[in-house]
Amino acid sequence: MWRNTVGFAVSLCRYLPPQMNPQNLTVSMKKMILEWAVKFSRPARTIAWTRALCSAPKDYGVPNHSWSAEMMSLYERYSAKGAESWERLPSYERYQTYSAGGQCLSRLHKPTARLFTRNLDKEGAGFEYTVFANKAERRAVCLFQAGPLLEGPPGHVHGGAIATIIDSATGICATYLTGCVMTANLNVNYRNPIPLGSVVLVECELDRTEGRKAFVSCRITSADGSKLHAEATALFVSVSVGTLIGL
Repeated sequence: MWRNTVGFAVSLCRYLPPQMNPQNLTVSMKKMILEWAVKFSRPARTIAWTRALCSAPKDYGVPNHSWSAEMMSLYERYSAKGAESWERLPSYERYQTYSAGGQCLSRLHKPTARLFTRNLDKEGAGFEYTVFANKAERRAVCLFQAGPLLEGPPGHVHGGAIATIIDSATGICATYLTGCVMTANLNVNYRNPIPLGSVVLVECELDRTEGRKAFVSCRITSADGSKLHAEATALFVSVSVGTLIGL
């Protein structure tokens, strides 16, 4: 059965052009394709299968010319910790891309949509971040550099942008450790403003799980850890991929 599924996804990627208007497909055809993509998704092999079935998606979590020297230094430091069970997680423009055949799925399900934190084409203008995770310690750290389009108070990051990166980082941590989730509650306490262009650490830890619930705590500190910018707690609830896309 799996061989047939691979053949199906490969054919879909090969013959469905990116510019194809999904309105040309009937509702029943789109639902069938989405159901197959969800049914045969295997999270443990997500990245390998995505690359095998479709052209490799752009990974936004790798260095680009807008990254400051401090951002690069932290990236290299955590990359070197790979031998200590730290893993850099890829970052794509849509969550569907993580599933098997996700590139094809994105062309069918709201193809013009993009992840809120990855919706700017100009590098360095908004959210520049990358995430490293440690499964054994149930932790994740997000290296975040705020661009000029995230301004709130003059010269500083908007509170909503801070909440967004917290929601994203804690959600990635929960998803990595427990599976697909959605935010149920997010509580943020702001301590010190974050200057635009600065680099901060968004440190997350999975505190506990209760059934479908995952509780994550978070701290945002300066790169050297000397200043606390924000603290937060988040509650996530596990959901199926089919639920997210309306099946």
